[in-house]
Amino acid sequence: MLNHEKARVLGRSKSRRWRQGRTGVTISVSLVLLLATGAWLSLVFSGGSRRRCWHKLKEWEGSPRSFPWQPDEVDASAGSFRKTSGPVRDGGSGGRDDRDEEQLSLRHIEFGIAGSAQLWSNRKEFVRLWWRPEEMIGHVWLEEVLSEEEGLPPIRVSEDISRFSYTNPTGHPSGLRISRIVKESFRLGLPGVRWFVLGDDDTIFNPDNLVRVLAKYDHNEMIYIGGPSESHSANTYFSHSMAFGGGGIAISYPLAESISKMQDECLERYPKLYGSDDRLHACISELGVPLTREYGFHQWDIRGSAHGLLSAHPVAPFISIHHVEAVDPIYPGLNLLDSLKLFARAMKVNPLSFLQRSVCYDRRRRLTFAVSLGYVVQVFPNIVLPRDLERSEQTYMAWNRLSSKNEFDFDTRDAYRSTCKKPVLFFLRDVHKAGNSTLGTYTRTKGKDELKRRVLCFPRTLPLREVKDIQVIGEPLSENWHLYPRRLCCQMNVNINNTLRLAVGQCERGKLSSVADIL
Repeated sequence: MLNHEKARVLGRSKSRRWRQGRTGVTISVSLVLLLATGAWLSLVFSGGSRRRCWHKLKEWEGSPRSFPWQPDEVDASAGSFRKTSGPVRDGGSGGRDDRDEEQLSLRHIEFGIAGSAQLWSNRKEFVRLWWRPEEMIGHVWLEEVLSEEEGLPPIRVSEDISRFSYTNPTGHPSGLRISRIVKESFRLGLPGVRWFVLGDDDTIFNPDNLVRVLAKYDHNEMIYIGGPSESHSANTYFSHSMAFGGGGIAISYPLAESISKMQDECLERYPKLYGSDDRLHACISELGVPLTREYGFHQWDIRGSAHGLLSAHPVAPFISIHHVEAVDPIYPGLNLLDSLKLFARAMKVNPLSFLQRSVCYDRRRRLTFAVSLGYVVQVFPNIVLPRDLERSEQTYMAWNRLSSKNEFDFDTRDAYRSTCKKPVLFFLRDVHKAGNSTLGTYTRTKGKDELKRRVLCFPRTLPLREVKDIQVIGEPLSENWHLYPRRLCCQMNVNINNTLRLAVGQCERGKLSSVADIL
């Protein structure tokens, strides 16, 4: 019992001493901290010594012993991240030109056109249709030296690619050469360049719309812009997230700079790939940059009549088409080159509204007018809903010569089989400026369908039987239409001297612009 009592007394005594000791230590530490804080404050606010102390602190922050509160940008191999407080621009003269603060123009875009010496004598005429020597910079890249001509881009010979491995059994090693155009273009160091745009010698560009679209993006970031193929098979084989080179690829300056540093090593990892754009896409994927899709880039992996695509262009600025030799002439009655000349002229007269669609209706005669500015006016003998007109009439086959609906990665509809349901087509014949507007004349096509309609569709009257031409007045679009695009509206005017007149322009806010307007 006494032993237990002693143990309890000793326990209380030890516990009291332990608590007193811990309290003492706490008080001592607090006093030391207060004294240290006071000494520090006296140093900081003591005139000249304050500046020396501040510099000492900054030196310590920059030393390896400091904590990495805000790591500076270093080489990616070091495993650090760049600051996100503002855009970072590093590199050659292209990144530090006075024009860098200007509004984007064609002088800020360097074109790299992939060509072949064997085909250049014919395809140079396609480039001549859109190239502007006084406004544009860039080169045609060939495998051998050819003489240059006025009105065309200067020619450069690509570097030797024999050191790279190429093992694809169905492709051609020229894909290696073409994939390095962005690298070789970057190394030229042309001043003021913000974007590198790649295309083929059979690509037709709309330069004005290209500038408008690229101006939406910050060229100081790593950006990869373009569009996939129309062919589902091609997208499946290559990639649904790859920009196809013939339709055009836009690469920002920082991305081109990164590609130039790693592409040759990257190419060695992909000897089995087929062409150039898939090799470029592989290296951009290693950099972690995804595709930014713009619906105005068109690879045009089609054959036959492109009517269904041109008459149902997306509600987006038209930027490019490709494979122009593989399709029928765009305008009936003209050869390939003359047809493309009219196409390019219509594109230059009003670039932003070119190929933009509008739908309006004749309530009394129950007719539908589907306008594709610069291309065609289709007059349907019945009311056709806008949703149906947005689908591309399948007048073409895919590049692999398949024509199944499942072969295309966009909405299609069957071509009209019934003569009585087919639209009457008025194709562009002439276009010119009329003040701020454009005036296009579209002429009725004459063919077998006209006679068939008279015989097979009786007693139904032919749509606009007496009309030979349709004049379309295109009103100017606002400068920011491409930022918030909407299908255009149209109005019918009087029929004078066998000529019908339509006015097409931006819809007023709240206007339905649909069949509901006439029902």
